[in-house]
Amino acid sequence: MSKKIFVFFPDGVGLRNFAFTQFKELGVQKGHQIVYWNNTVFSLQEELGYDEVTIENHKINRLTPIYSRIRKHIELNVSQKKFKDDVYLTYKFPFNYNGIKNTLITLYTRLLIGFNSSEKGIVRIRKRICSLERSTEKYQYCRAQLQEHQPDLVFCTTQRATQSISALLAAKDLGIPTVAFVYSWDNVPKAMQVVETDYYFVWSDLMKDEVLKYYPFVQESQVIVTGTPQFEPHYDSHLLQERAVFFAEHNLDIDKKYICYSGDDETTSPLDQYYLQDLAQAVRSLNSKGKNLGIIYRKCPVDTTNRYDAVLQANTDIIAVIDPVWKPMGKQWNEILPTKKDLGLLYNVCAHSEFVTNVCSSTVFDFVAHEKSCIYFNYEQPQLRKGIRDIGQNYKYVHFRSMPSPAAAVFCTDKKELEHLVNQILKGELSNVSEGKKWYEIVAGVTPTQASEKIWKSIDAILSN
Repeated sequence: MSKKIFVFFPDGVGLRNFAFTQFKELGVQKGHQIVYWNNTVFSLQEELGYDEVTIENHKINRLTPIYSRIRKHIELNVSQKKFKDDVYLTYKFPFNYNGIKNTLITLYTRLLIGFNSSEKGIVRIRKRICSLERSTEKYQYCRAQLQEHQPDLVFCTTQRATQSISALLAAKDLGIPTVAFVYSWDNVPKAMQVVETDYYFVWSDLMKDEVLKYYPFVQESQVIVTGTPQFEPHYDSHLLQERAVFFAEHNLDIDKKYICYSGDDETTSPLDQYYLQDLAQAVRSLNSKGKNLGIIYRKCPVDTTNRYDAVLQANTDIIAVIDPVWKPMGKQWNEILPTKKDLGLLYNVCAHSEFVTNVCSSTVFDFVAHEKSCIYFNYEQPQLRKGIRDIGQNYKYVHFRSMPSPAAAVFCTDKKELEHLVNQILKGELSNVSEGKKWYEIVAGVTPTQASEKIWKSIDAILSN
């Protein structure tokens, strides 16, 4: 029997996984009516011809962001005490004391954190957030939409957006089953589970164990391993362009071998441009010794800074810029949204590059899917000063403990080693692909091509119950 499924986009991060892949097509094949419940500025009706119900009211309770930050800090404090591990404290962002208003908010925030830094305190704060969001006009607005359209299930494409809280509360209060997809490989230890739903879909057994570890109020039966559609496009050979076509389209030199430099956001890697500069110097040196190499620079899609400009301008003979095909739909970083075309572009950047270099990015898995290696930069830059974040902190995070061995990526721990590592990979003498595949399986699950299918099977099982 056909069921109406609301696929809920509280923000644009889920578009790539659930609008641009085979996800919708598989649901339709199963006989479901799929309606996108859309809280974003991206029109699925206009751009893709999909049925959608648009949420026009975006106003959450003005206290919800404050209480969400309180919740996050408390959860990290509890994890630090419970697991005797100071890494959780490094996930916190500094408080803002600029101006009287920010100072008062910070003092209020710290007071509530102090009074509630326990598992019981987490429950109290979560209940308070729910109470705040139930009091909003947005809650009533979403409830009315649900009553009008009568979906059989609401599938939320990310667990980390405060914009989703009131909508999911409305669904739960109406007795509609709710599911949240845990969006990213690092989200659970970072205390980024904002919503409470009836079920949680996760990438792997590792992520399931993490949800149960950090959220004792969640029962094992509520957490279902499905995989993630994020990597499915890498197995779609229809996306592959011939080398000559791809090179001509992006003005690349057909005689060169290209190394991909995958840029990072400014928070993760504030001195990222200097690692690109180091790679350019290594490539220039290798070229002087007979190699014919270039660099494809693919920036972080939400990076709007000009910090790379000087490096790019100084190395136009070596670095080719191929920007991600994302669209700015507003002024905020989370309003820069992916496009379907970018799935094919990323596929071909992977396919036509020799390997990838970056700072701690999940592109290691994109390239492993193409049997390509990854160099992780892990050394300090001389420009590092007090107040600038050291990238070495990233590799101490919990999600990097999932590596089966240090060989799951090629770590460059000294700038002087970079040229040698690049040359070794090019000569086939060094690779992380074998161990990287093991890591990929641990993080993303054993069947990366079947995630969309598994999600629909899990939805069917929930509906049958």
